[in-house]
Amino acid sequence: MRHAPTYDATTNGQRLANLRRRRRLTQEQLGLAVGYATATIKAIEQGRRPLDRGSVILAFARALQCAPTDITGVPYLPDADPEAEHASSTIAAVHRALLMHGQVPRLAEQDVAAVDLDALAGRVRQAMIYRRDVTLARSGELLPGLLRDLQIAAHTLTGDQQRRAYRLLCYGYKCALSLARSLGHAAITTMAAERCRLAARQTDDPLLAAAAEWTWADEFIRVGEHDAAADIIDQALNDVSGAPADATQPEVLSLQGAFALKAALNSARAADAGGMTQGLEHAQRAADLLRADRDDYGLSFGPANVAIWSVSMQVELGRGREAVRRGERITLPTGYSGQRRSTLQIDLGRAHYMNGQREQALDCLLAAEQIAPQMTRLHPAVRETVGAMIRTAPRGRLAELGARVGVL
Repeated sequence: MRHAPTYDATTNGQRLANLRRRRRLTQEQLGLAVGYATATIKAIEQGRRPLDRGSVILAFARALQCAPTDITGVPYLPDADPEAEHASSTIAAVHRALLMHGQVPRLAEQDVAAVDLDALAGRVRQAMIYRRDVTLARSGELLPGLLRDLQIAAHTLTGDQQRRAYRLLCYGYKCALSLARSLGHAAITTMAAERCRLAARQTDDPLLAAAAEWTWADEFIRVGEHDAAADIIDQALNDVSGAPADATQPEVLSLQGAFALKAALNSARAADAGGMTQGLEHAQRAADLLRADRDDYGLSFGPANVAIWSVSMQVELGRGREAVRRGERITLPTGYSGQRRSTLQIDLGRAHYMNGQREQALDCLLAAEQIAPQMTRLHPAVRETVGAMIRTAPRGRLAELGARVGVL
């Protein structure tokens, strides 16, 4: 069904041009600042070349002294997609729930009497399923009440029960973080990452506390603070190594591998190809030892996920042919995470477009939408890629996708 979007279809390039003019810079001056030819700046601003790579957006943001979100324009208002619009309508309540961490709640007797950790654990498991499958609207409906109930449990219980409540709360905050990030709310994402760390530290589980640093490092990578992100990653790896656990335990290997992937991403966003390769190699060694994918502490890791990340990293460096070559070798396990499957298709779509393979690019983006509709339609890189494709051929399947994404 064709949607009729009413929201802003401004491109990253158009926003870049507006920011450049406000800074009173010419296209030539901006190009010199970021190491691009004037013709490239012109192509980006005119929408003939997508501005979808995180490292490039960060370079422009530094040159223009703005936030990356000033260029990407997130969060978007998804008027064309009722499900995504419903998901967006829940974020204010999730934000309020995150704000309440550490506040002494006003409790009625029935609130205290209703605390049931087993029931809360079941609700957290459901939230994690929604997170895994990127079911944003249902996640947004569930989280505000769930976070409140978890906060009450953490406040009223003691001893081992309280530590269990904080563990569940940590996972609840992870789900809130994923929702906020998918919807493009950067400040709420940062708050959720911080709350996740605070809850994890109350569990007396050093591995969970270390795992919480994984998303915290993301916040620094997102704004281009690569040295700080590297320090967070290194400290977390030290904490994992120093935890009272066997170094060959699957949980330890999984965490070490997950942080190696994060280090690879940090290097890629800093345009450090050597560091990216090193991080991927470390992750691959851990994955080879595990031999199967796992989901420890809410972090997916294993051979399949390393393969997906290796495609993403090639796209991040603009290596479309290598990304496609790697992607063609991937066979994902049955029942694999919808979020990860959709991410792979999005990155392959971007890679095919880099290679001039428009039909293959469209096939991949439509496959991503089939797997995770809301995530795909709200994805900034999808929006940019589809927008660039539509400028030369706004018809058929592409036009219908453009309408759903909101660029037509």
